[in-house]
Amino acid sequence: MPATSRAFAFASGGRLAYVGGMNIDTEDLLERFCRYVRIDTRSDPHTGLTPSTPGQWDLLRLLEAELKALGAEEVELTGHGYVLATIPATTRRQGVPTLAWLAHVDTATELPGGAKPIVHRNYDGRPIVLPDDPTQVLTVETIPHLREAIGDDIITASGTTLLGADDKAGVAAIVAATRHLLRHPEIPHGRIRVCFNPDEEIGHGLRTLPLERLGAEVGYTLDSEARGEVDDETFSADAAVVEIRGVAAHPGWAKDVMVNALRLAARFIAALPQARSPERTADREGFIHPNEIRGTSERATVRLILRDFELEGLAESRRLVEQAAAAVQAAEPGARLEVTFHEQYRNMRYWLDRDPRSVEYALEAIRRTGLTPFRHRIRGGTDGSQLTARGLPTPNLFCGMHQVHSQREWVSLQDMSLAAQMLIQLVRIWEERTPGSLAT
Repeated sequence: MPATSRAFAFASGGRLAYVGGMNIDTEDLLERFCRYVRIDTRSDPHTGLTPSTPGQWDLLRLLEAELKALGAEEVELTGHGYVLATIPATTRRQGVPTLAWLAHVDTATELPGGAKPIVHRNYDGRPIVLPDDPTQVLTVETIPHLREAIGDDIITASGTTLLGADDKAGVAAIVAATRHLLRHPEIPHGRIRVCFNPDEEIGHGLRTLPLERLGAEVGYTLDSEARGEVDDETFSADAAVVEIRGVAAHPGWAKDVMVNALRLAARFIAALPQARSPERTADREGFIHPNEIRGTSERATVRLILRDFELEGLAESRRLVEQAAAAVQAAEPGARLEVTFHEQYRNMRYWLDRDPRSVEYALEAIRRTGLTPFRHRIRGGTDGSQLTARGLPTPNLFCGMHQVHSQREWVSLQDMSLAAQMLIQLVRIWEERTPGSLAT
């Protein structure tokens, strides 16, 4: 039997996951996860609110109640939609750092949430056809990770919504680990802070949460995919907004008078280098991505996101956006184009390299869970990107979600259980490796 099978097995019915001599109640985890994904928590960048949508409040209030019921301490729901709670330390060792576990409750803007979760028990490798839209099909030929999950219990949506595993799989794994530690005070660990936050998908995330209120020295987000994955490098990111003001006129006698802002918006986008688009880039290549056009013939707004692993590449993307806008302006002097940039987040590698413990301990925790860990750079960002830049080192860890931001999103129940077990091993490692003396 391979090492992973020795460390991770299921009793009949999938009730308990045994890893490293401890267990996670997987059926409780499954019930919670399905409860969470039924709530539509899609975020909205246009409301100006935090959280940006009422559905997020619904899930946040539910999580507040669940953490209180589990016996967590200092449970609160802040006015900006952060659920905070404490798992008290059980160690006698002095000086153990306070860790934070974090996951976001919102789902992506592209598709509705409010999933109808379907549990495919003991997945047999055949195509999964989603019933509410039979054109949405999951196969092992097109989704390599699905082949690795044969024999697992797979959860999908029904075909017309997101599942919401990004990031409710992370939420559920954290709740499962919290439940386990509170039921097993014999496991030595330091103080742990739990945080569930809104609006990660629209870049707002933890922006309005003071670090002193979180009260941790090291953080971990659970917002990544494949089992064993540790993300210690992300894109650096900026947002760009191009405001275009044309000249209004009645279309019946607009000749030589009208300057159509929408046409200029299209001309601006066409002027951007195609080779630097998401459709043409991979690996360490950055991109410029126009993701929204709004307006009328008189006024139009183009919103873009700029991504690159290196700050020099990000600066070059800014230059290219300005160059494209200047070319349109020069060709149409009757219009007015204004470009503004906004910093979103920076590559967490710049800070994590200074103190590698947060990453090294995560890799060791995954090994203790019976998996092979691997480090990964993500072509995106996490709440940990902002937290790390603000002074809280926060790598990103797997929770089993796949095919995110699509109707074909899925997660393995076993992977969520492994993620919960990884968290338990992680707090044990921080306790073991703290050089402080034992309290008498």
